[in-house]
Amino acid sequence: MASFDPDCRACPRLAAHLDEVKALEPDYHCRPVPPFGDPRPGLLIVGLAPGRDGANRTGRPFTGDHAGILLYEMLHRHGFSSRPESVARDDGLVLQGARITNAVKCLPPANRPTAEEVRTCNPYLAAELQALPPGALVLALGKVAHDAVLRACGMKLSACRFAHGAEHVLTGGLRLLDSYHCSRYNTQTGRLTPAMFDAVFRRARALIPDE
Repeated sequence: MASFDPDCRACPRLAAHLDEVKALEPDYHCRPVPPFGDPRPGLLIVGLAPGRDGANRTGRPFTGDHAGILLYEMLHRHGFSSRPESVARDDGLVLQGARITNAVKCLPPANRPTAEEVRTCNPYLAAELQALPPGALVLALGKVAHDAVLRACGMKLSACRFAHGAEHVLTGGLRLLDSYHCSRYNTQTGRLTPAMFDAVFRRARALIPDE
């Protein structure tokens, strides 16, 4: 299976929601959001789903909304991004050695995909994981992403418990590093601080094999 389908409408609820948002916001992307970054990355970052006024608007993961502010800052700080801020698909930002995707490629109502929608989209994530180079690291932002990665690898969800900063060995020679999601709620409540996220990226950089 291909790692992405720009015309996918396999989830009726998500397809209907995209149509509703498109009617309200004609200039929004309102389609499945493609992965972004290096095609053969040492680091694959997996988020939850596009944000309504972020990736769903711009067509690039974590671009144009609050959730992407800290993520792109850290990517730049640790040498993965050419710029510390991602504002639009045509802003010239380039990812080096990193790629960003989502467990669900389409905007879900209230930012909450159903378990069935995560499962329906999972084959795309599985294809992305299979295309990674040997020894690559997967960074899961949140438990939904963590579970989606395990499912995409054909592993039981009980095999690896999600915890911020936890490290796991995946099938196929890949590794998994967990982090709380860099959502507005998590960053504003202090559940995820800049120092905590910086530590995750320092660890990620240490775990990625030298080219």
